[in-house]
Amino acid sequence: MKYTILNVALCYKVLFMSRQNPARPGHPSGQRETLQEISDIKRIMERSSRFISLSGLSGIAAGLCALTGAYFANNILNDYFFEYNHGGYTDENFESLKINLLILAGIVLAAALILSFLFTWRRAKQNHIPIWDFTARKLMWNMLIPLISGGLFILAMLQFDEWRFVTPSCLIFYGLALINGSKYTLTDIRYLGYFEITLGLVNTQFTGYSLYFWAVGFGILHIIYGVLMWWKYEKPPVHLKE
Repeated sequence: MKYTILNVALCYKVLFMSRQNPARPGHPSGQRETLQEISDIKRIMERSSRFISLSGLSGIAAGLCALTGAYFANNILNDYFFEYNHGGYTDENFESLKINLLILAGIVLAAALILSFLFTWRRAKQNHIPIWDFTARKLMWNMLIPLISGGLFILAMLQFDEWRFVTPSCLIFYGLALINGSKYTLTDIRYLGYFEITLGLVNTQFTGYSLYFWAVGFGILHIIYGVLMWWKYEKPPVHLKE
């Protein structure tokens, strides 16, 4: 409510300034001042209602962490199946596989979160915007609801040794979290959520290739998204020499 009141007040301020300083018709300086006022009011309104400090570099870093994790996970799986083909199935080997994959997932998640926070903090500092304000808290809570629900659902599947739909569930719930949080940050993140959900649904029909779907969803898509966001919002302006 307070942000709605702020937006209305800012709009009235622009109208008041325009009446107090009417521009001469067709005068370039007057047009530039009006455009600058509109640009300023738009920027202030965005800062008051959306968390705009998300960095494209955060997406790139998270994607690289995911691809690195997929590489090591592939090695762990190859070692397991090598032992399986030579020594047969044992409960001990399977338990060791689960523990190793969970530890690897925890390391990848921690690295991605730390790097994402650092790049986001860096951008917020450059733009002189607080990193932990009202919109940041709203963004966090709206993303945590699908993520926590998905995490508990995945743990329940692991409890009953149901591995086939772990990766699809990760992709789908993560996509839902992105879409749910997109109204409090850059709207472009919504499209990443759509792709993640679609990829997860397709993965349900090809569970034997889950690691590849995981690498594409959390690795390649993040890198593509990060590059596009950096190019659109963070790329330094090019100053042409006169």
